[in-house]
Amino acid sequence: MPDAPGAGPVKGPAGAVATPSSATPARGAPLPRGEETVRGIALIAGAYLVISGTDAAVKWALPEVGTAVAMIWRGVIGAACVALLARGRGLFPRNRRLLAVRSLLHTGVSATWYWAWARGMPLADSYAVAAAAPLLMTVLAIPMLGESVGWRRWTATLVGFGGVLVMLQPSGDLWRIETPALLLAVTAMAVTRIWTRVLARSDTPSAIAFWLMVAHVPMGLALLPAFPPPSGSFVPSLGAAVALIGFGAANAVAHILFGRAFALAPVAVLAPFEYSALIWGGLLGFLIWGEVPAWTTLAGAAIIVGAGLYTLRRERVRRAAERREAAAAAAGTAPGT
Repeated sequence: MPDAPGAGPVKGPAGAVATPSSATPARGAPLPRGEETVRGIALIAGAYLVISGTDAAVKWALPEVGTAVAMIWRGVIGAACVALLARGRGLFPRNRRLLAVRSLLHTGVSATWYWAWARGMPLADSYAVAAAAPLLMTVLAIPMLGESVGWRRWTATLVGFGGVLVMLQPSGDLWRIETPALLLAVTAMAVTRIWTRVLARSDTPSAIAFWLMVAHVPMGLALLPAFPPPSGSFVPSLGAAVALIGFGAANAVAHILFGRAFALAPVAVLAPFEYSALIWGGLLGFLIWGEVPAWTTLAGAAIIVGAGLYTLRRERVRRAAERREAAAAAAGTAPGT
């Protein structure tokens, strides 16, 4: 892991330094407090809802604009939105090497996904491949972050993955030419998720999101000769332009939420919520492309939601235990005791 920082202060989107209790733990340090973890879960759930909408928007526009132009629009609009939301503060990179490597790796992930969608791969099928990401994140968090993963979290992640299998029933139809490329992209995506938590020790969520958006511009320009616009025009239609503007702006918001969530909660806790994108993707597929979920999709969705809610319940139980312990400690140190 190149240039991994120490457990420095964590900053919020406006650049303010957080209190020591909210900082990301160093390798081998205790996990964050339950209250912080619940906040991280809420942020990650919102981020996956937003990112599902952006996926649908770019998939709708790809037949007209192509992979490279979509990446350029994402970078320009997204970077501008992050700068506006942060009011220009907290954008200076601190861990420059890791931030650059993560951003470039993530642009490769984006390009692979857009390429697969442009070739006609259904949104639900691509999400089925992405279901491996939470398991990879949980496993990689052990050597990369030194996080402790208990059996309950392993169970929640595995149960959620079982729900994916019930929902989508991967079969021979899924094994098309795009699938091996997406599997590699999913592995890279899991690594970038881990690095997001590492970067949260030194850089603000706004800086992480801003430089990711910026990196999409040169990558998109580099890919233009190989992936020119299918329409032959670099100027999209009004409908595609509106979709791309919303796509870029929403990506900015989603990645700020990602950065803050990974600063608050362990990767192993947040990983099961990767499955929630399948639910939103299924709904969007029905609304936009007329895809009707089968009973297996509904059953799998129920399993996925159950796994996520179980993880949330465990964190609330731990938060209640922490409060009881704090109250007992305060009572024990009170005058006259």
